[in-house]
Amino acid sequence: MSIGVHRRLRFSSTAWIRLSLLLCWPLLASITAKAQSVALQFQSAPARTALLELYTSEGCSSCPSAEIWLSGLQDSPRLWRDFAPVAFHVDYWNYLGWRDAWSDAAFSDRQRAFAQLWHSENVYTPEFAINGQEWHPWFSGKNGPQSDGGKVGVLTVTSTDTNRWQANFAPEKPVAGRYEIHAVLLAGGIVSDVQAGENQGRRLHHDFVVVKLVAIGLAAHDGVAEGKFILAAPRHTMGKTLALVVWVTPPGELVPLQATGGWLVPPAKKQL
Repeated sequence: MSIGVHRRLRFSSTAWIRLSLLLCWPLLASITAKAQSVALQFQSAPARTALLELYTSEGCSSCPSAEIWLSGLQDSPRLWRDFAPVAFHVDYWNYLGWRDAWSDAAFSDRQRAFAQLWHSENVYTPEFAINGQEWHPWFSGKNGPQSDGGKVGVLTVTSTDTNRWQANFAPEKPVAGRYEIHAVLLAGGIVSDVQAGENQGRRLHHDFVVVKLVAIGLAAHDGVAEGKFILAAPRHTMGKTLALVVWVTPPGELVPLQATGGWLVPPAKKQL
C-alpha cells in the first residue's frame, strides 16, 4: 500500500500514559541482576553488519506477510552477524480506524526522510530498507540478507545494567571528527487482536518491534569514536522477547556505517 497525503492522529491521554509506562520501567530484575555481575557486550566484526529496516503498520492489510517473514528471521544463522532487523511501525494508517499501539510519528518521519533521499514521491507499507537502500527481494530467502563483506570497522556496545551503555566505534580507516550512535530497544512475541480498519478481525503477531529510539553523538579520539547513552528497558512490553540494535552514522545522516545487536531476553527454546 502507498500513501501520499495523510493526516496524523493524536494519542489519547490514556495512550500516552500506557506508552510512558511501557518505555520507562527498568528491565526485569533477574536480567538486571545477572548483567550487574557480568558485563553484557555486543560487537560487530570488521565486516559490515547490515541494518535491515521494515516499515509496517497494523492498519495495513499488506503488512502481515512481511511481518511473518521478519519473524522467521529469529531462527536465521545470519541473525546479528550478517544483519540486525528492526520494525518501525508508522502512524499514517491510523486514520483508517485502528490506531497501531506501536506506531510513532518519528518512525513515519524517518521513512519520509529515506523517500526524500531516494527521490521517491510516496511512502508505502510494507517497505524494507537495507543499509539505507530500498530492498525488494525480501521474500526470496528465509535466512535474510548476507553481509556484503565490506570492512568498515568494529562497533562495540557494553553495559553492566542493560540501561546505561558505552559505545565504541573503531573505523577501518580512522578519521577525525564526530559520529552518531542510534540505539533501539526491540520487543517481540507481541500478539494484537485488531478490531477495526483493514485488518479487522485478524490476530497479528509482531517481532523486532521498535519500542524506543535514542541518538547521541560520539567524539573521536585517536581514531576511535566513544560515547555513552541511556536506553531504559521496560518491565512490560506486552511481548516475550527483548533485543538491542545499535548503528553508527556520520552526523545528521541516515545511512548506517556499521551495526550490531543481540538478545536481552531471547526467544524461548522450542520443544523437540
